[in-house]
Amino acid sequence: MERGLLWLPLLAIFIALAWAGWNEYRKVEAYKRWATNFERAKYDILAVLGQQGRHVTWGKPTRGEPIDLVSLDLSQVSQLQLIADQEAVRLEAVPDRVRHWGVRFILTNGHHYDVPFTDFELAQHWYTYLQGQIQTLQSASID
Repeated sequence: MERGLLWLPLLAIFIALAWAGWNEYRKVEAYKRWATNFERAKYDILAVLGQQGRHVTWGKPTRGEPIDLVSLDLSQVSQLQLIADQEAVRLEAVPDRVRHWGVRFILTNGHHYDVPFTDFELAQHWYTYLQGQIQTLQSASID
């Protein structure tokens, strides 16, 4: 009887881990269906992000379709920032211990949007890519 009671918490942990894995699997599958509409896309447990031409869309992943979707045209962006713990940082001076990464879109009207990332390399990659896209759009509008 005691051995059965000792194994009961392990069984509960196993069931919880199996449910969490199934839940995450369903989120990734929903993301794959959503991402087919974009040229470039990323999945992160914090947010999904997709780019189609000049338009960028992001939202929160769920087991169904992503929710709280926000879309913007890159031509509306006046500045792009890499953020660490809600503070803008430069690529040359990245802090050592950061809990939350992100990319901040600052629009020409002064509003801003933050897209969260869990991984620095992924945030840096998207920041660099989007910065190049925005500079290309800005230089094309000047010509």
